[in-house]
Amino acid sequence: MTPLGFGVVGTGIVAAMHADAIAALPGARLVAVTDADAGAAAAFAASRGGTAERDLDALLARGDVDVVCVCVPSGLHAEVGLRAVNAGKHLAVEKPVDVTLAAADRLIGAARTAGVALTVISQHRFDPGLIEARRLIDEGALGRLVLGEASTKWYRGQAYYDSAGWRGTWAMDGGSLLNQGIHYVDLLRWLMGPVAEVTAVCTTQAHQIEVEDTSLAIVRFTSGAVGTIVSSTAVFPGFAARLEITGTKGTVIIEDGRLVSRAFGDGAQPADGGPQPGAGAAADPADLDVSGHAAQLADLLAAIHEGRAPAVDGEAGRAALEIVCAVYESSRSGRTVTLRS
Repeated sequence: MTPLGFGVVGTGIVAAMHADAIAALPGARLVAVTDADAGAAAAFAASRGGTAERDLDALLARGDVDVVCVCVPSGLHAEVGLRAVNAGKHLAVEKPVDVTLAAADRLIGAARTAGVALTVISQHRFDPGLIEARRLIDEGALGRLVLGEASTKWYRGQAYYDSAGWRGTWAMDGGSLLNQGIHYVDLLRWLMGPVAEVTAVCTTQAHQIEVEDTSLAIVRFTSGAVGTIVSSTAVFPGFAARLEITGTKGTVIIEDGRLVSRAFGDGAQPADGGPQPGAGAAADPADLDVSGHAAQLADLLAAIHEGRAPAVDGEAGRAALEIVCAVYESSRSGRTVTLRS
């Protein structure tokens, strides 16, 4: 089978993950990159492969680009994605799908109309611990789910936000929940089911930014279960992202994608204790494991060849964004917010 050609738009930290994931897949090859900074695109192409194109139009005009990885600031995801869809390209859009539901809906609708595949990156769904937790829930090992807790307590210094003008802004980035915490928001919903309502408080504790760096939310799921979401980039030195799912028959605990404890009627079964404080992406945004991205792009390739929707499609990305938007709305209004789905 001829490998599909990938084009990468934006050459920042996360673009390197996409390039490494593409290189790891026999059914994919990186053929072109572009960036608003031509020098950055040239340097990226020199180190990762592919041709540095002068602009997005030039990249989209290439007949050997089948899939576009959208790695620009979050507030530009739908704009770039729409242009790629109009050029007939399949899409891998970095999280979040965009910063507003209206933009997300435009992109999802356009991709559906054009008949192109759209996946929104949520690479941790492909982590072994999440796959095992999903299996246990599906098989009824946890019983009826009653409580779900998602916690992303990471650390970013002020220099991180000062490194680019778009960071820490509502228009292009969003706060700790939309940028960092959305991964575990998606995982919480994936395991616990749709959210019915959200009550939240957001605050800026440790940074000079216009968005929040700390958020707390209580959620009620449509099933009747309840849960919490905690996200921060102000927790020094940064700790493993953590997910706890409890049912009437047991509990599973996941840290940074690994199932570190499971407890059923016969007692707890601990694993190796999980990552240490300050390790990995908790403290360094560039310290990421490429395996999840590779697994998700492999699923996208399979979806294209099989004519099906990717495992994490546009609607999945929208669902996570809707929860985050509800958290922000609840914090601003001081009221509980009801979700559509």
